[in-house]
Amino acid sequence: MIKILFVCHGNICRSPMAEFVMKDMVRKRGLEDEFEIASAATSTEETGMPVYPPARKKLAENGIDVYSNELGVNSHRAHRMTKPEYDYYDLIICMDHNNLRNLDRIIGSDSEGKVKLLLDYTNRAGAEVADPWYTGNFDATWRDVTEGCKGILEELTQGV
Repeated sequence: MIKILFVCHGNICRSPMAEFVMKDMVRKRGLEDEFEIASAATSTEETGMPVYPPARKKLAENGIDVYSNELGVNSHRAHRMTKPEYDYYDLIICMDHNNLRNLDRIIGSDSEGKVKLLLDYTNRAGAEVADPWYTGNFDATWRDVTEGCKGILEELTQGV
């Protein structure tokens, strides 16, 4: 099983969007049993908060329901990444360079080479996922997230 953790600043916009997009892509390919996918923050600012409503709306516009569980509730709650999560996950995917710097404070060094930027899996390596918290542009974030998630899935399933 491949375990992926998506990380952004608050864990209410970009990283949960990536989490749910990746889960949807994996489900559509019938690979649910081969992946574990989650998301986390580098800060505690939004701890306990659900997916930000405009992010939920953008996901829903594209057929992804964050309420798709037996209780019909949004079970996502923002949390700050922990050092044990670094040890647990195979890939830690950050949305921007600030996330990378902040993650260093949590995990120390990336001794196992698990930490990458999402857009490193595209032809825009080194670029940052647009942050809709500041721009309000959830379309740009959607484009970045879907492109990055497609790249990750292609790389991880080559030859499968």
